[in-house]
Amino acid sequence: MEKQNNSDLSSIQIKQMMANAQKEIEARKRKLLKSQISNAPSLLTRNMPLLDVERANKIKELQEQIKAKIGIIPQQPVALKPTSFILDSEGRTIDQTGREVSVPLLQPTLKANLRAKKKEANKVHSNEKKYDETTDNKFHDDRLLIKGPIRPKRALRFHEPGKFQIMGERQRMSAQLEKLQAEISQIARKTGISSATKLALIAPKTDAHLDDTPNMEWWDSVILLQDLDTLDQEGNISIRKSAITNLIEHPTQMRPPNESSRPIYLPVFLTKNEKKKLRRQNRREQWKDQQEQIRLGLIEPPEPKLRISNLMRVLGTEAVQDPTKIEAHVREQMAKRQKLHEDTNNARKLTTEQKREKKIRKIKEDVSLGVHVSVYRIRDLHSNASKKFKVETNAKQLLMTGIVVLFRDCCVVVVEGGPKQQKKYRRLMMNRIKWDEDLVKDADGKEVPNTCVLVWEGISQRRNFGEIKFKSLPNEKAARDLFQKHHVEHYWDLSYSGAVLEC
Repeated sequence: MEKQNNSDLSSIQIKQMMANAQKEIEARKRKLLKSQISNAPSLLTRNMPLLDVERANKIKELQEQIKAKIGIIPQQPVALKPTSFILDSEGRTIDQTGREVSVPLLQPTLKANLRAKKKEANKVHSNEKKYDETTDNKFHDDRLLIKGPIRPKRALRFHEPGKFQIMGERQRMSAQLEKLQAEISQIARKTGISSATKLALIAPKTDAHLDDTPNMEWWDSVILLQDLDTLDQEGNISIRKSAITNLIEHPTQMRPPNESSRPIYLPVFLTKNEKKKLRRQNRREQWKDQQEQIRLGLIEPPEPKLRISNLMRVLGTEAVQDPTKIEAHVREQMAKRQKLHEDTNNARKLTTEQKREKKIRKIKEDVSLGVHVSVYRIRDLHSNASKKFKVETNAKQLLMTGIVVLFRDCCVVVVEGGPKQQKKYRRLMMNRIKWDEDLVKDADGKEVPNTCVLVWEGISQRRNFGEIKFKSLPNEKAARDLFQKHHVEHYWDLSYSGAVLEC
């Protein structure tokens, strides 16, 4: 029963019992020491060996009592303070007495830490394996870090553009070729040309080189009975005469593959009345479709379009019951329609910038293939400022380039642009401006009517002048040098020679 009670003791109670026993031992030791100190002279002289024996016996009795209370279980003394460890010269851990102490390693308990430790161990093992493999190689440098093989990422591989179009074209061409061969063979059966089907076939490919000359061409094999290698006894070639007839084969004509198979139609230009009729028909068709949808219940019928004139006819009794309210409703509907109409027009209206771009786009012409040039000679352009303004302003409005040279008895106007621009500017210079209204003095001092002559017009490769400007020059040499600077001195030569002959 006592053993069972001892086994039921907890570890805390055992520790307390041990601590109490040690305290009792210490107290008894102190008592013994005091008694020994007080009786020191007599003990030293008489009973010295007896004291040692009694002390040893008492210690044994106390130890036996403690063991009996604990249950004969050897317990290690509880360390109240952490023991200090020392490292020796070899790096081993020893205690104060000099004995070697084994320090337990901390082991991870969490699964994440266990996995990380396992992964690190595998990595170290793989590195050791790589190192073992590389040490066998005599050309291996230990200073270099060897990386393992890296698997490259697979990128997207797209088809080349037009790949399936080319495949489709090839299939269509092969189908068309088979169809053509079938037609040729059918015609050959009808006409009796048995060799036409063989002639229509494509020559088979051979592995022979291009330089090798065959004994017999593939088109000759149709009319020969046997090969050239196997001749008859007399050395003549045997010909199948039934294959030679008076019929002529006409192959079917096909369109070139690069031409489009779509038929080309000329554009049809409608008159004004035809355009109105076509618009009327289209609107009629749209109205019929809308009525059909309303009849089927797909869309709701539109609200009646009320006006003051049809108010009584549309609403009837409702208009009679409360005419003031109905009239206000009708006027509100009319205002709403007017506002919607104005908003639609404003949304469709071009801005000032868009209007200017549209005007420039209509006037500007493509001169990449050639620039149309016109050269005019005017007797006098100094006196009349209004005509001078018209010459300059119209050229700028038509986006034309050029130059106006003012010289006595010979003013030259050079303009560059497209054909439509030249047509409008020619009408200005020759018809709209009345040059003969002004009287100018010639070389003799007589008053003669002013004139404008078209000296030359043609096509140039590029523009030779910028924005149109006026240049007043004192003499003939300065004028010719100006044109020569722009590499068009012949413009001045033609104009001035005509002015000299006219005078």
